[in-house]
Amino acid sequence: MSDTKDLSSLEKRVDIKFTNQELLTQAFVHRSYLNEHPGFTLGHNERLEFLGDAVLELVVTEYLYQNYPNPEGELTNWRAALVNAKSLASVAQELGLENYLYLSHGESKDSGSKARNYILANAMEAFIGAIYLDQGMEVAREFITRFVISMLPHILTHRLYIDPKSRFQENAQELLGVTPNYRVLEEHGPDHAKEFIVGVYLGDELVATGVGTSKQEAQVAAAENALSVKDW
Repeated sequence: MSDTKDLSSLEKRVDIKFTNQELLTQAFVHRSYLNEHPGFTLGHNERLEFLGDAVLELVVTEYLYQNYPNPEGELTNWRAALVNAKSLASVAQELGLENYLYLSHGESKDSGSKARNYILANAMEAFIGAIYLDQGMEVAREFITRFVISMLPHILTHRLYIDPKSRFQENAQELLGVTPNYRVLEEHGPDHAKEFIVGVYLGDELVATGVGTSKQEAQVAAAENALSVKDW
């Protein structure tokens, strides 16, 4: 395959040498690429993503179970914070996985968007699936521990396992004695593709705004931005 990318720098970065280079390459093939390159000899990465998701969840669950005596509900929230799309996309960016993605021309232009972050998170899971198949469970566990579970202290310290709306409300009530309220400032687009801009207020003060395809999504984005504005 003459149009494959050189993944040796990634192998050095993670200190894993793949036996099956095609498996490694396939982890980064997005479905959109194959639509434009029907002659490409590898499939897309969705089956590897399916496998990697299960491996990731097992390793993280086992680690939390063995190292923390907390109730199941708390551990579930911690696990969700570790393996959600935002966390996985941040690890993917740290590893430079974006450089290795096989994307359609249209998707290639969409850098930095929410859709790109989902693609990166999915590629991260596919990469874990490829490591598991090529190298076995122990190497996969070492990789997940080094790059994913290592985020746990930060998540616990900053209580990132609590959703942004709850975190902002707790801080606002504790520090200011005020309960935030949310207002839709604008909405655009047809019913099947609406976009909402929501403001989060403390009393009459507009602290931050957020954008989303639903009011709830926009509220969460506004709360997340408000946490940054207030440095909470």
